Amino acid sequence: MEVKKFIDGLNSFFPEPKCELEYNSPYELLVAVILSAQCTDKRVVQVTRELFKEYNTPEKMLTLTQSELESKIHSCGFYHNKAKNILSMSKDLIEKFNSEVPKDINKLQSLAGVGRKTANVVFSEAFKGDAIAVDTHVLRVSNRLGFAKTEDPYKCEQALMNKFDKKDWGRLHLQMVLFGRYKCKSQKPDCENCPFNNMCEYIKNKK
Repeated sequence: MEVKKFIDGLNSFFPEPKCELEYNSPYELLVAVILSAQCTDKRVVQVTRELFKEYNTPEKMLTLTQSELESKIHSCGFYHNKAKNILSMSKDLIEKFNSEVPKDINKLQSLAGVGRKTANVVFSEAFKGDAIAVDTHVLRVSNRLGFAKTEDPYKCEQALMNKFDKKDWGRLHLQMVLFGRYKCKSQKPDCENCPFNNMCEYIKNKK
């Protein structure tokens, strides 16, 4: 896959890519990304619109018991672990970082319940840092188009970082998420209208 052609194609599809989660602070984004694991952004937005009306800081979040938070985020799935992680992360923020979300990927990963993908999303989206967060969409698109040959998100991230200019990472991540969500879908991808179908490993392997 030719890098320039790929970027040009993504720019034509998604000229102004935006994160589909809603947030008004880095903390809100961090909570939303934790909730988004194995859940649609649309569902997360429905939940956080209500949740953030009252619980939009670490201190306010910790006024909830785990069972109370679970009931508020129940529809996002995996609510037990997500509630536990959100409360532990909020406690860590207060104790380690004076309630401020750190602008550093390693420090973000030091928070309870925050993995590399979540840290990369927050670093890139909230702080406009150079990072590629590999979620299920980015992983699928990368493998189908031959940018990576691995199911390991970290190895995929490294492969993408090696292929693309650092200045493009943040935008590329958003575009690949949207491309995977709406075009190169897991089931019934829109291969017929894809600008990359003549270079796609997935299509070659189907023939």
